[in-house]
Amino acid sequence: MQSLRVVIAHRTMTWKGSFSAMAIFQIMTKPIGPICNLDCTYCYYLEKENLYADKKNFRMKDELLESYIRQYIQSQQTPMVMFSWQGGEPTLLGVPFFQRVVELQAKYCGSKRIENAFQTNGTLLDDQWGEFLARNSFLIGISIDGPEDLHDAYRVDKGGQPTHARVLRGLDVLKRHKVEFNTLTVVNRKTSYKPLEVYRYLKQIGSRYLQFIPIVEEIAPEPDRNGLRLLKPYSPTQATVSEWSVEPLQYGIFLQTIFDEWVRTDVARVFVNLFDVALESWMGMDQSLCVFARTCGSALVMEHNGDLYSCDHFVYPDNRLGNILERPLATLAGLPQQMRFGKAKEAALPRYCLDCDVRLACNGECPKHRFLKTPEGKPGLNYLCAGYKHFFHHIDPYMQFMANELKNERPPANVMAWARNRKA
Repeated sequence: MQSLRVVIAHRTMTWKGSFSAMAIFQIMTKPIGPICNLDCTYCYYLEKENLYADKKNFRMKDELLESYIRQYIQSQQTPMVMFSWQGGEPTLLGVPFFQRVVELQAKYCGSKRIENAFQTNGTLLDDQWGEFLARNSFLIGISIDGPEDLHDAYRVDKGGQPTHARVLRGLDVLKRHKVEFNTLTVVNRKTSYKPLEVYRYLKQIGSRYLQFIPIVEEIAPEPDRNGLRLLKPYSPTQATVSEWSVEPLQYGIFLQTIFDEWVRTDVARVFVNLFDVALESWMGMDQSLCVFARTCGSALVMEHNGDLYSCDHFVYPDNRLGNILERPLATLAGLPQQMRFGKAKEAALPRYCLDCDVRLACNGECPKHRFLKTPEGKPGLNYLCAGYKHFFHHIDPYMQFMANELKNERPPANVMAWARNRKA
């Protein structure tokens, strides 16, 4: 699975709230579409190839690449512009493609500073890649699900062969060339039962910036007319939750178990995006992670042919906004259709969620996961609700302590001693 809905947290700008055509929005660019050298069981994007069944070449053409880079830079009213590259697997395009990216960014940047975030499964990284990524200060998100047995349970290549050893070789390339990286770890049915094993392993291999991404997919009994089996959010079609999806309460236990070790030993040394964003909530700030923000709609996806979609998890014909070669990128991003999409996240919350005591931190989470009914029988309850309630209730005293330290201009890392004493 490739997901940078939150672009690598520790160095990028994040995007939240509603926006106008000339305000900040973020594009996650898929210059090779859904094409990948792996065949991960839980990947939600591989089947998007069916939307472009008539296309044999998914490589983004140079004229589109140039138009996109020019339009995106011009549309951003900020001194720094972040480009996010993912797939599929972007390294399949080769280093020369991204050398061209850097050339075009330099051509159109003007006085703006350009940064690049790049998500990869790591299996194709070599010294040529390492030298290029280091020289151009790319920030890398590398996908790894934990130790070998957990990682290889679902992350296999097209021949069904394990990939863990190849990912570690790619990670060694990044370390050797001193390329900044984050790890992106999918929390699935198997990994959710091994939280400390996963967390300690990620630290062991040198990760200090960790993202945990819950996998939740509904599978329809038959493909739709576009050949898609994974169910579109809000679909009335009867479906079953996939066997690899994380269980709701277990996801909360997974996060809580890692948090308990982190809050006593690793604050300010290891950064977990979910914990950072939770602290934003307890500080009364707008959340920088789209799934927890009050509204959404400012993180869009562009496919290899210039088609723009509302969100990485809403790449369906109904959510296609248009093509940037036919209408300006900024115009498409500010369409009323997209405004409604972003506001619907809050507007569609059932009363059960509106009255919830952890709404300040959750805001109903991602609309993609809202396919359960509330205890009153109303639609729109998030599948992961039980897990988030468990987690946010558990971390409340620690978050209150850290928020108070920050407000009094003291380091939040003081929570470690407080937490150890509290446990004793």
